[in-house]
Amino acid sequence: MNYCYDVDKIYESRLHGRYIRLSDIEPLIIGNQIAHREIIGTSVLGRPLYSLTIGNGPTRILMWSQMHGNETTATKAIFDFLNLMASDSPLSNFIHKQTTICIIPMLNPDGGEVYTRENANSIDINRDFADLSQPESRALRSVVDSFKPSLCLNLHDQRTIFGVGDTGRPATISLLAPAYNAECEFNDVRLHAVDIIVRINEALQNVVPGMVGRFDDSFNSNCAGDSFQHLGFPTVLIEAGHFPNDYQREIVRRYFLLALVSAIKSKCDNDIVTNGITEYMRIPQNKANYYDIVYRNAKISYDGIEKITNFAVQYREELSEDRIQFNGYIAEIGNLSGFFAHKEIDAEGELFSNSTGNCPIVGEPAFFSLGNTRIDNRLF
Repeated sequence: MNYCYDVDKIYESRLHGRYIRLSDIEPLIIGNQIAHREIIGTSVLGRPLYSLTIGNGPTRILMWSQMHGNETTATKAIFDFLNLMASDSPLSNFIHKQTTICIIPMLNPDGGEVYTRENANSIDINRDFADLSQPESRALRSVVDSFKPSLCLNLHDQRTIFGVGDTGRPATISLLAPAYNAECEFNDVRLHAVDIIVRINEALQNVVPGMVGRFDDSFNSNCAGDSFQHLGFPTVLIEAGHFPNDYQREIVRRYFLLALVSAIKSKCDNDIVTNGITEYMRIPQNKANYYDIVYRNAKISYDGIEKITNFAVQYREELSEDRIQFNGYIAEIGNLSGFFAHKEIDAEGELFSNSTGNCPIVGEPAFFSLGNTRIDNRLF
């Protein structure tokens, strides 16, 4: 069985960009003809938490998206996957027969509405699996306990600051087999997740070579993945990252879909990877070594002293009039050795100036001039 599917035919065009709310996906949930729909709970503000279950096979897979309300790439990929499963393709028929897949397409609809990481109680749901103080985390834990998945797929986005080690490549997809204990040891449950990640990485290297990272595995019993791994449910974290010029993550959603399909296929095949830990550890660990824009060789003046230096700009994703605007802010000033940029600009010694003077200030909006050129660091 191969992975062949026509991405353009299964692309869910009603979902695009970075701002995805419950109102955007609810018509797709209610109108879905192949999935069994349930309401597994309600959010802090009373919004329904939906699950969709497809397939009738013995392998039970649970996946969830938008645990953080501002992490939406997986949600788009999930509905692309549901379109794939509605097709009469060999891959779809195989997955239907081999698996029963439970999907929670938006675990944090209150956060999704206002594009925040936290829920309406200002709690990060992914830090609530020791206390289970929030209705959203209790709903997920209840599904885990009743569904008893043989694989959990914990789906997220990460910021544009992450690169693949020191390679100078952005981390377009990042993977993690969460630790199950503070010593970060490998038991059979975690090793199962490792084997699946190795297969995901093999598939991704064919399309984004050198752009897959390994997320930090520091143990935190409050996190969903660590908690479920500890409970004996193999769990794989998949994070969508940055691909060049793809701030809306419309290209990345395709690679994310491939990661999902690869994980499911690997689980169905019950792949046992030779030297799995070695192959897993060969995936370079993510490093926070990227800025969105780096300006090099700019002239600045501080206390009357002029010098040539570099400075970095980082975008903040800010909700404005029902869309996400990427607004640039000064993030760092100095040598910036060891850092990379998604876009690099040579200022060629032109003088920096803004409304406050001739020196950038960390945290200020990145609206300035270089010589006679006015620069507005925003993406719409």
